Amino acid sequence: CCLSRAEARRDAAKVALINSLFNELPSRRITKEFIVESVQEAVASTSGTLDDADDPSTSIGAYHYMLESNMGKTMLEFQELMTIFQLLHWNGSLKALRETKCSRQEVISYYSQYSLDEKMRSHMALDWIMKERESPGILSQELRMALRELEEARKAGQELRFYKEKKEILSLALTQIYSDPDTSSPSDDQLSLTALCGYH
Repeated sequence: CCLSRAEARRDAAKVALINSLFNELPSRRITKEFIVESVQEAVASTSGTLDDADDPSTSIGAYHYMLESNMGKTMLEFQELMTIFQLLHWNGSLKALRETKCSRQEVISYYSQYSLDEKMRSHMALDWIMKERESPGILSQELRMALRELEEARKAGQELRFYKEKKEILSLALTQIYSDPDTSSPSDDQLSLTALCGYH
């Protein structure tokens, strides 16, 4: 529990750093120079070292790999990808992928191809529908928490995208449950990613 809280604080610090960097110049493109600067700042703001940048199994290494994989994209595009990974961490998808022995590089490469659109929101909403079936009431609980976090972030002047997306996904899941109680099948994309990671 203490470890998870510490990890959450480190993640929050990294996200705050990333948002501060990208909000300054959203149309600026990711270059080699920017990657070096960003990794150094990430190391300085966490308990990592520069050696971690070459190890994709560390948070700094994953961040470095993610930047390298998105060379040439704008800060705004990269920030959207970071939001996708925040959401995947939040809904438990990243943990599930780790358990299937999927490498961080594979996950990053896979999700770098996609944008945070209605299709992806529907996939994530489906994850929460399945969680609701396993633990009735969890959706309403998460939505209340998401609304509270959104309001707190707004008052603190923080980046709101992650909190807004959480609210959107949970609201969509609740709507789908009440409009189509039989919704339960994994999407084709989810299955293909599972196959990619689980059956080398």
